[in-house]
Amino acid sequence: MDRSARFLISGKVQGVCFRASTHDAALRLGLRGYARNLPDGRVEVLATGDAAALDALAQWLQHGPPLARVDAVERHEADRDGAVRGFEVG
Repeated sequence: MDRSARFLISGKVQGVCFRASTHDAALRLGLRGYARNLPDGRVEVLATGDAAALDALAQWLQHGPPLARVDAVERHEADRDGAVRGFEVG
């Protein structure tokens, strides 16, 4: 059964290919959803898929791509959106 989680990542996470790298990581893990910049400087990630894949993404988000500096990752359970296809960068 698929699950969904919403992640809020803070630190130096905009302008360092964080969203594109998250896209690649999510696709490797078979997840659907999106990554987008927020006006307050954080990145929001919504991911849907297998619970183990969500845990693996959560681990990856703790570090992100090489140029990023992740200060904190908040994880919240989210409502599953069955309409989500693929993984988008917004």
